[in-house]
Amino acid sequence: MRACQTDLSDVRRPIREARGLPNAHYTDAEVFEEERHALLFGGWAGLAAEGEVPLAGDAVPLSFAGMPLLLLRDRDGVVRVFQNTCRHRGMILVDAPRRIEGAIRCPYHSWCYATDGRLVSTPHVGGPGQNTHADIDRSALGLVEIRSHVWLGVIWIDVSGTAPDFETAHAEILARWSDFDRPMHPGGAESRFVLDVACNWKLAVENYCESYHLPWVHPGLNSYSRLEDHYHLECPGAFSGQGTRVYRQMKDADGTAFPDFEGVGARWETAAEYAAVYPNVLLGVHRDHAFAIILLPDGPERTREHVHIFYADADTPEPLRQRNAAQWKDVFEEDIFVVEGMQRGRHALTFDGGRFSPAMDGPTHLFHDWVAERVLRRRTAKAQQLG
Repeated sequence: MRACQTDLSDVRRPIREARGLPNAHYTDAEVFEEERHALLFGGWAGLAAEGEVPLAGDAVPLSFAGMPLLLLRDRDGVVRVFQNTCRHRGMILVDAPRRIEGAIRCPYHSWCYATDGRLVSTPHVGGPGQNTHADIDRSALGLVEIRSHVWLGVIWIDVSGTAPDFETAHAEILARWSDFDRPMHPGGAESRFVLDVACNWKLAVENYCESYHLPWVHPGLNSYSRLEDHYHLECPGAFSGQGTRVYRQMKDADGTAFPDFEGVGARWETAAEYAAVYPNVLLGVHRDHAFAIILLPDGPERTREHVHIFYADADTPEPLRQRNAAQWKDVFEEDIFVVEGMQRGRHALTFDGGRFSPAMDGPTHLFHDWVAERVLRRRTAKAQQLG
């Protein structure tokens, strides 16, 4: 089935009538390509954690839905994202994480770039011993910078360059979680891990943003934060998820807990919230720690889940951090058989997208509706371009 032939009319119906996205949106390479542009490249999306480049000069090459990018912290401490390609012949500039001591040097013809992206050296470009040429304007040939923003420890990018400012695009969740608009300190090595999952990235979003599955998939978590303790987070076109009125701080044998985020409001004393911020970032906030799961798709049927856990203080007790990370990793791993099972299920030829529980699946339906709206908007724009 070609991307332009998927029928999304049932997806956009009210939840009591709607069906989920057609199978092709989870299995088909052409649909994946369409969604890559409509969903991942068409607005703000999550790329990585700020803690991956802690010091000036730190550089990390990344692939974002097949696009080679370079994440770095420049000499002034500003986090930047560039296309990881030389402006000369398109050579990959940095192929492994490292510290940029001087300039970013292309290994092919040695063109060099400053950490702010400026092209600063073009050896022999005008012939042997001639490092300039009248037709090579260095000021116009700096690295292509991708618009970026840092919030809640996550580096967000807008590949299109046309999305509203981050603060405008995500005003609702910024206001809702204003207590957490402060520095996020990464935990130790145990607080950062990757889960490789055999599913389309959207299934990870769909599973995360609803609490309906807790009693059966997360019995340990459900034993104290029960299904009836949860409520929906629903912001059409931006995010959806769940919250719980029951949160218990982890403590060690001496009763020590993680320090709270400074100024956190009273409503967070026994509560926590978990939101899928469209398209690909799964966030959780608690009075004393937060986490981000950045979903990086590897084709239509594989996803890498990059998990980062953050704290209010850089010097949190290591044994407690290890326990917390192990607990969350267990919870996230419990979901793997579900999302992989749904992925296999999408190969059933007559599966029609499924139905939603009007009472329990509101957050998931909102995500499906957002996907459908974005894809249809791109199809309309392409049709208009073709006249």
